[in-house]
Amino acid sequence: MNAVSIFNDVIGPVMRGPSSSHCAAALRIGRLARDLMEGDIDDVLVEFDREGSLPLTHESQGSDMGLFGGLMGWEADDERLPDSAKALAAAGVRLRIETVDTGDPHPNTYRLTLRNTREQHSLIAISTGGGMMEVISLDGVPMQMDGGYHETLIWLAKGTPVNFEADEVVVHEAGDLQIVQVKASDFVSTAGLQTLSVKRLSPVLPVPSRKDMRVPFTSCDEMLRRDGVQNTPLWRLAVEYEMARGNFTETEVIEKMVGIVRILRRSIASGIAGTSYEDRVLGHQSGRFNELMQAGRLLDGGALNRIVLYVTALMEVKSSMGVIVAAPTAGACAALPGAVIGMGDAMNKSEEDMARAMLASGLIGVFIATRWTFAAEVGGCQAEGGSAASMAAAALVTMAGGTLKQAIAAASMAFQSMLGLICDPIANRVEAPCLGKNVMAASNALSCANMALADFDPLIPLDEVIDAAKNVSAMMPREHRCTSLGGLAITPASLEIERKLAERKACGGGCVSCH
Repeated sequence: MNAVSIFNDVIGPVMRGPSSSHCAAALRIGRLARDLMEGDIDDVLVEFDREGSLPLTHESQGSDMGLFGGLMGWEADDERLPDSAKALAAAGVRLRIETVDTGDPHPNTYRLTLRNTREQHSLIAISTGGGMMEVISLDGVPMQMDGGYHETLIWLAKGTPVNFEADEVVVHEAGDLQIVQVKASDFVSTAGLQTLSVKRLSPVLPVPSRKDMRVPFTSCDEMLRRDGVQNTPLWRLAVEYEMARGNFTETEVIEKMVGIVRILRRSIASGIAGTSYEDRVLGHQSGRFNELMQAGRLLDGGALNRIVLYVTALMEVKSSMGVIVAAPTAGACAALPGAVIGMGDAMNKSEEDMARAMLASGLIGVFIATRWTFAAEVGGCQAEGGSAASMAAAALVTMAGGTLKQAIAAASMAFQSMLGLICDPIANRVEAPCLGKNVMAASNALSCANMALADFDPLIPLDEVIDAAKNVSAMMPREHRCTSLGGLAITPASLEIERKLAERKACGGGCVSCH
């Protein structure tokens, strides 16, 4: 697997939908499946393992919407995504979704069987969190793809010699045949080969993979040892990292993050102005909060009130299928940007200042993603909200002009106080208690940032905190890891809300009982 990228794995994707590990990752899997069939799909069988997270969540948390959009060839922020099921049916694709007993080790496993009049292919892929995915099998042959390369797949008679100029060439045995997998910056020519079939799968990630790519460090400890006594600001180390990972210039890295800040600011404004969506638990609430804040009728929280407003606005945009940025996930999309942009506005900071803070947070996310995961299905909400709080704390210290040591201390303290957080979405929607957990993560980040600026001692190094969270997740019951089988998700009130939402969807929202 390639080294983590800030823009691939941590701050992104730009997307619509309630969950990045469900919707955005499923869309990318669908895009690769569409390329495998050359866009010609008559029939799709989707299978989910009974013990995984998807049988109970695939519809309400956006897996269906994302997968169908990917099979249509759409992008993750396409405005047509909420209607992707209708579009797939209109395209004449027959679809079945079944629950099976396969014992898949990863809770977010997608098993696809695709057919047209000429051929049939099977594909197994997993969603690893934050919109990232990995293909692990093709036609029963173990095979790895993360969507970062142009992948040329060539079916040949066994023993056929091949020689390609590429980043990687892997020859897989497939019965009497061999499948040659060529990873490169572009598709390779198969001229002169007696091919039985050739498939070309386009990359789905914004930062491509490449041969001999090296990053300067992959852990916080490595970074600190490498920096020595220089005390380089965290955002500059993030720029250095992403320049090496993505082959960018410093200007390109900063400009890419400024572009993300601008997307987020537009989404915050649209959230405060008002959002609507039929299939959601909570309505528009940030507008009322803004009115009371402007009128001075809230308790004096200083900049924290603005942060809460921005966090709430972003969560409402997410729940209404508006455009958000998974930072690091869609379920935890609001804590980090709400904290950074809210505090940035309160301090009259520029968009470039906010971008530097976001880059600093992105490097903390790199350390988390490299050692562990952002997927609540694997680690509970400590993997999402805990990561967001840790990242946001470092970002706020950076914005305040704190030192590298202070930024790392803030990240460690914020994560420490989020260990053990479960994932228990009410009515199987990623809205509540997700809203409260995003607000808590942002508030925690602000508190820990100020504590770090005052040189509070975090005691536990950041890498060890991440490892501790990973160990906690290994002991966490499956029911508390985004399955809607534990916590608030199984309270009578939650089940009643879910029942009413199902009734509303069945009748189109027009009957009296739905209102």
